[in-house]
Amino acid sequence: MTDDEAPTTAAERREETTNRIELIATIVLAIATVLTAWSAFQATKWSGTQANSYASAGATRTESSKAATLAGQQAIIDVSLFQEWISAVAAEDDPAQYIVDGEYQPPLDTEAGFVYNLFPDRLAVAFDAWLAEQPLKNPDAPKSPFDMDEYVLEERDQAAALEAQADELSATARQSNQRSDNYVLLTVLFASSLFFAGVGSKLNGIRSKYIALGLSVTIVVIGSVLLLVFPIEV
Repeated sequence: MTDDEAPTTAAERREETTNRIELIATIVLAIATVLTAWSAFQATKWSGTQANSYASAGATRTESSKAATLAGQQAIIDVSLFQEWISAVAAEDDPAQYIVDGEYQPPLDTEAGFVYNLFPDRLAVAFDAWLAEQPLKNPDAPKSPFDMDEYVLEERDQAAALEAQADELSATARQSNQRSDNYVLLTVLFASSLFFAGVGSKLNGIRSKYIALGLSVTIVVIGSVLLLVFPIEV
């Protein structure tokens, strides 16, 4: 009787162990499936952020180029006007007579006065500050109004600010690309966990089942730890 019960008991134990392994494998499969889907979702979200950031960076650089081009055109106009003023002043007998109380006030009926009146505000402000430095007498004075701090091209500053913004957007895009790649790696890890958990339940040997299930659980644990560290895009 005892001899007949021993194989039955061993078979029952084997079946109980198999059922336990299959239960654990089912739980691992469910967890790994959810984590795989989540990782794939996050990879897609970060990929979208990358694409949007690169698109915004390109558009911002275009605006920066436009602003830089306009600033260059304004600078050319200002230099041309200043050269015209120098030519007009060179033809005058005493241009210093038009400096009253430190301010340059040429009559409009003179060529220099006509050109001076054409100066845009950005050049006029820098020009007046430059004359206040007495460039004809002061060797330390700036060589032209364009060397003065008062000469400001707003479009040039805008172009620099837009270029810096574009660089930030590009950096965000590269960072998003790396994060997307990280989530793709997690997707692969969790998918491999699904494989081991699924295959493990089909193996014959208990030892083989435990090894496959152990690999699956290990991968899920490692992936879950990494998942806790990675940022989430919503």
